[in-house]
Amino acid sequence: MQREEFVQQLWLDYIHRHPDVGALRLWSMDAPAEYLTLLTLNHGPFGARELTPGLARLGYRPMQHYAMADRGLLVTLLAPPDDGAWLVLAELQLGTLSRAPRQHLTDLAERTHPRDTRGQDLLSRGRPWPMPDWESYQALIGAHPLAGWLAVMGPSMHHVGYDCERLGSDLPTLDSALLQAGLAGSSDRHHGVFPVSPLLEYRFYPTCSQRLAFADGDEHRIDLGGLALVQKCLSNDHERAVELLLPHHTRCQIS
Repeated sequence: MQREEFVQQLWLDYIHRHPDVGALRLWSMDAPAEYLTLLTLNHGPFGARELTPGLARLGYRPMQHYAMADRGLLVTLLAPPDDGAWLVLAELQLGTLSRAPRQHLTDLAERTHPRDTRGQDLLSRGRPWPMPDWESYQALIGAHPLAGWLAVMGPSMHHVGYDCERLGSDLPTLDSALLQAGLAGSSDRHHGVFPVSPLLEYRFYPTCSQRLAFADGDEHRIDLGGLALVQKCLSNDHERAVELLLPHHTRCQIS
């Protein structure tokens, strides 16, 4: 697999889940994304340590690691070999969940067919394990929102982030346009997946909920992610906005 094919698969899977994003015409279809947020869990082949070598073969270089104990996350920032979108690989730490939800999510992950644990496209295949039942999903979402999301979505792209400057506009203008398009943004820096640095102006836009069929055949509407806008507070030509995305105090070294 080539990097362009990998990104295309991520994008197609994301647009399938978020048709309201695919329908937006506020910027050109080929507008450059600043970053792609990928959510996974530290279990078997889906752990960041196992995924990173495959991403490296596609040309991505790990640049920084971040530990967010309050979110139960380890985050790796990966740079592409060109001016394309960076990857923000967020790994949910199962050990931060209480016993019952941890076992629920582990059991789901271990029901993955062996053929779906191999290859470089583990983050763009969709959910590799069976759908949970509604009761289990509710227990997981109550224990940790990202645990519930992973249970029904599998390791995949949670949201795309755009830098307003690269879109040729500013955040207030784009925020107003998105609101008119039906997407209401939140300035809460803990919305989305991870906290965001105060060095950036930030908005997260949850997309419309989607109706999904759970294991027992019952259907429910749930939130599946969204998109984000960022804008540097201070002009700095030497760093991309994504390099300022995560709070500096959360940086860590991983041996």
